[in-house]
Amino acid sequence: MVSPAIALAFLPFLVTLLIRYRHYLVLLYRAVLVAWLRDRLTGTTREQRAFQYLLAHAIPGDPHHILQTFDQWCYHCEHLSCVGPAKGRIVERLLLERAPLWVLELGTYCGYGTVLLAQGLPPGARLYTVEGNPQHAAVAEKVIRLAGFDEHTVELIVGPSEEVIPQLREKHGLMKADFVFMDHWKRCYLRDLRLLESHQLLAEGATILADNVLFPGAPHFLQYAKTCGRYRCKVHRASLEYFRAIPDGVAELRYTGAR
Repeated sequence: MVSPAIALAFLPFLVTLLIRYRHYLVLLYRAVLVAWLRDRLTGTTREQRAFQYLLAHAIPGDPHHILQTFDQWCYHCEHLSCVGPAKGRIVERLLLERAPLWVLELGTYCGYGTVLLAQGLPPGARLYTVEGNPQHAAVAEKVIRLAGFDEHTVELIVGPSEEVIPQLREKHGLMKADFVFMDHWKRCYLRDLRLLESHQLLAEGATILADNVLFPGAPHFLQYAKTCGRYRCKVHRASLEYFRAIPDGVAELRYTGAR
């Protein structure tokens, strides 16, 4: 049994921890506990609820308005792990600068990043987006089409990235990607980057963007990118999507060619 004196001695320490990590506790509450409870009360997933919100409030065929509506949902209703508006502007700027014709997204989730990428494509460009979760892919397919993008512009591929990447050239016609956006499981970033290398799917000078490299973090991916000699690497510091007080960042890699 802990004595009251010892408990009181630890009280300032506990208060300090709560104050320091309060934003992470709010994230845990909104992203995990609230979603878990509403999933069971409604019998639907938060991704499905977000799509219903889009149907009720977004303008079909207007990608910009669909992204804004997503942001409203995430700020005021439930948290979704989308790239969000702040880091989205980094993606938009680099997409505009590079004007890639062959774009690959790993981690479609519910389609936010896909719509963001698709609206910035130059004429004649094509986007391949890969999602491993069939339920998420079903929602993303509806979101992408609601935004006005057909199969000729955006091809949604359902399956684990480690199985899809080796088939991209022969099965889907992607010879080499000029621009890659990673926003799937962070532990898969390094594995999938090396798969892209080994299957020669990166064009020389290709841009690879990776979200959430600081939180939750992808340290092995960053270390490899900085030390392997194949990339010029920088991290654009920002905040976690829809949580301005939690630091995060987007890694930008420029592929200089195989060594």
